Amino acid sequence: MTSSSVSSLLRLSFCLFILQVMNIGTCHAATRIYHFKVQTMRLTRLCQTKEIVTINGKFPGPAITAQEDDNIVVNVINMTPYNATIHWYASTYVHKLIRKIRLTRFVSVIYRHGIKQKLSCWYDGPSYITQCPIQSGQSFTYNFTVAQQKGTFFWHAHFSWLRATVYGPLIVYPKANVPYPFKKPFKEHTILLGEYWLKNVVELEKHVLESGGPPPPADAFTINGQPGPNYNCSSKDVYELEIVPRKTYLLRLINAGINMESFFTIANHRLTIVEVDGEYTKPFTTERVMLVPGQTMNVLLAADQAIGRYSIAMGPYESAKNVKFQHTSAIASLRYFGAFPNSVASPAKLPVFNDNIAVKTVMDGLRSLKTVDVPEDVDAHLFITVGVNVNKCNSENPNNKCQGPRQGRLAASMNNISFNEPKVSILEAYYKKLEGYFTLDFPTVPEKSYDFVNGAPNDIANDTQAANGTRAMVFEYGSRIQIIFQNTGTLTTENHPIHLHGHSFYVIGYGTGNYDHRTARFNLEDPPYLNTIGVPVGGWAAIRFVADNPGLWLLHCHFDIHQTWGMSTMFIVKNGKTVAESLPHPPADLPKC
Repeated sequence: MTSSSVSSLLRLSFCLFILQVMNIGTCHAATRIYHFKVQTMRLTRLCQTKEIVTINGKFPGPAITAQEDDNIVVNVINMTPYNATIHWYASTYVHKLIRKIRLTRFVSVIYRHGIKQKLSCWYDGPSYITQCPIQSGQSFTYNFTVAQQKGTFFWHAHFSWLRATVYGPLIVYPKANVPYPFKKPFKEHTILLGEYWLKNVVELEKHVLESGGPPPPADAFTINGQPGPNYNCSSKDVYELEIVPRKTYLLRLINAGINMESFFTIANHRLTIVEVDGEYTKPFTTERVMLVPGQTMNVLLAADQAIGRYSIAMGPYESAKNVKFQHTSAIASLRYFGAFPNSVASPAKLPVFNDNIAVKTVMDGLRSLKTVDVPEDVDAHLFITVGVNVNKCNSENPNNKCQGPRQGRLAASMNNISFNEPKVSILEAYYKKLEGYFTLDFPTVPEKSYDFVNGAPNDIANDTQAANGTRAMVFEYGSRIQIIFQNTGTLTTENHPIHLHGHSFYVIGYGTGNYDHRTARFNLEDPPYLNTIGVPVGGWAAIRFVADNPGLWLLHCHFDIHQTWGMSTMFIVKNGKTVAESLPHPPADLPKC
């Protein structure tokens, strides 16, 4: 054998070894390089011009596109006056992760929403959980691999409420020559649903925390950053989608909203759901869909109507009682090629804002494309209540009353524990075995059992208090986990979008009322595989997953106001037996608090 043959054989053997260890499907994956500048820009909406935080001066932000198993490098420079982090909403295996982000006055973190961050927990993004926010004048480079994952995801800021304007799509296509499990669409379009405030969102969050009261509703809903003609000074701020008759289109829907769940519909057209949270589903056709914040959904749209214009509508789903919210829907335009420029659009009809049946109909239709391997045996059973509380005001000035119910302070909790956001990186504290920053005593069940949906812990009307703490729960590597999320009516019950970082999970069951194991029915054959689940208003949801991603992972409500109030906790997954099952060392340039 020649030396060149030996060299080639060694290279091939090394590549096969890396594939086996990392479980990545090809040696020829591409590296996709992006440059993000976190910067402010002046934007005019709703008759007013204001300064917003953006990526590269774009609202919504730029798209990241890749193929399954590709390496993605995002060089981020932050030129704004805010702290920030960015979360990438998808699931990745680490290739190598180095970060450089520069900010002049603010801290930045970017989160890849839905990215599982296999072996790359350091780069998940939530501020003070897996990293300190990136300080002013710093730089960071995200370098990660989207292994064994494809579909629609998105990235967004994970500091304060900057996600209101700092977000964009992350699209991972199948490998070359790998078809979709449905007819190839003629074209595809990404549609981002959002909320827009005229006031500075960082100041809004600060005011909410100081006052103890509820947040103001958004000033508008947006479709790809545009509110549409239902709002003042917005007749020209309309997103338009042009389609060709008799063609089929793939719409990639992303709910990047802050505090509202959203209905979406297109006049006179039906939508066929084929993917949710980056996982294929059995095709399910419906007239409208509902997306919770943080959720992504791919739908097929058949251009099978008469040539003309049709309205696209996004409107609120609000399941809580006595809550102020934006009632006006955002409108976009679907225009068939050949339609007259000034033709009148057929109106779209949205469900009423509290149509729980419409929401359940969509959820009932979600099934994994094929039979899946749901863990049948469970190592850890958790029962976690989720709800809103009213705590004592504790104002420094006794003459200043808080603006929550009964002059109290609004809070939110899991198992009646309201999460205290730390001022250090909890992952770093855990890795370095630093004491005093968090505890490992998050309970597996609520301290008290009561009528969760209709009562309070002691069945006393004024007993709405939650304890406070920065608590986590520890799992052995490979543990099979079952969680029952139980909605509570301590103050009001509502649909809570619960998101788990670092893992996806099977939604094996859900229902109304208090969970009862004697009557609950589980789907262990083809449940949907999601990373965000809407726990039904006045009801419960059951999930199962395998804790096979070492590190520290945030579990939280994806209403930003509820996370601000404390509806979060942390899961720690211990290292396994091998290097491929262990959390790597932290990067040398990990941001400092």
